[in-house]
Amino acid sequence: MSPLIKGLTGPEIERLSMEIIEEELGPTSFTEDELQVVKRIIHATADFDFAKNLRFHPEAIEAGMEAVRQGRPIVADTQMAVSGISSRLLPRQGTIVTSPMGTPECRSLATELGGTMAEAAMELAARMEAGVVVIGNAPTALLKLLDLMEEGNFLPQLVIGVPVGFVNAAESKEELLKRSRVPFITCVGRKGGTPVAVAAINAIIRLAIKPPVSGSTGS
Repeated sequence: MSPLIKGLTGPEIERLSMEIIEEELGPTSFTEDELQVVKRIIHATADFDFAKNLRFHPEAIEAGMEAVRQGRPIVADTQMAVSGISSRLLPRQGTIVTSPMGTPECRSLATELGGTMAEAAMELAARMEAGVVVIGNAPTALLKLLDLMEEGNFLPQLVIGVPVGFVNAAESKEELLKRSRVPFITCVGRKGGTPVAVAAINAIIRLAIKPPVSGSTGS
């Protein structure tokens, strides 16, 4: 075990944590931007399994950054996720970051449709024309989202689908890998959860606001 380190500020702790993650992670096949998401997820969970379990659609990062830059709504499956999303960093003032889950409208729609509130929340996300859908808790939300996409009723720019659990969590993510009609970030297996989903969207927000490297563009 490493010796106790005292007197560090928050930013210093984060920087040191990232250095440790990079050292223990070693070489990977991720792109540079994907690696930023992977590191943020490991930082949030202290679980290096995600370096093996995460799956990125080839256009996921770019699609997510574009949605963030356009100020498209970010809709999550839980209020906890909304609380963790770094709204203050969003480049477009007034960008909606919300979860319909548990609202009176969501309860009413769930009763009307005869389904779960998680399913109703995805119906409401579709009505809001969400640019990014963030799912870390409810497999039923992810499965409903896939149905809506297949029906052509809703095509967000990015789906972050990482529900956690023992019933339909792994299966719903496999369905996302097979059926998604839009870019996605997911992970295989039972692991996942709100901290993973939040870390992923926050990493994309950071990438979206990162100044371009000097000399990387131009005529």
